[in-house]
Amino acid sequence: MRKLRHLIAVLAVLAGALFLTACGSDGQAPASSQPSTKTIDIKFEGKSVTPNGERVNVAIGQEVKFVVTADAPGEIHVHSSPEKQLEYGTGTTILDLGSFKTAGIIEVESHSLEKTIVQLEVK
Repeated sequence: MRKLRHLIAVLAVLAGALFLTACGSDGQAPASSQPSTKTIDIKFEGKSVTPNGERVNVAIGQEVKFVVTADAPGEIHVHSSPEKQLEYGTGTTILDLGSFKTAGIIEVESHSLEKTIVQLEVK
């Protein structure tokens, strides 16, 4: 009888620990499973831009930043929803795009150069 009570007590403790663990979850993934920030270097020199139309993989929810180095100020157009127009200056500018919630291809362009800079493949 004593062994049975001990077994019931152990099972009760385990069930309580499992219940508390489930109640303590806030629905967010652990920090270690969050994708790191995707940083994309963009260089404007005269009438050329690098990268030039390359496709870059981005995870849904992953933060995206552009590090723009330019010899003249300008603007980058991001065909996302909502669309974004991001200005950069001469020298180095860091542009924070945030993250994307929907899978798809997002075109990033320079309208003044009439060139696609990069295609973000969100998946």
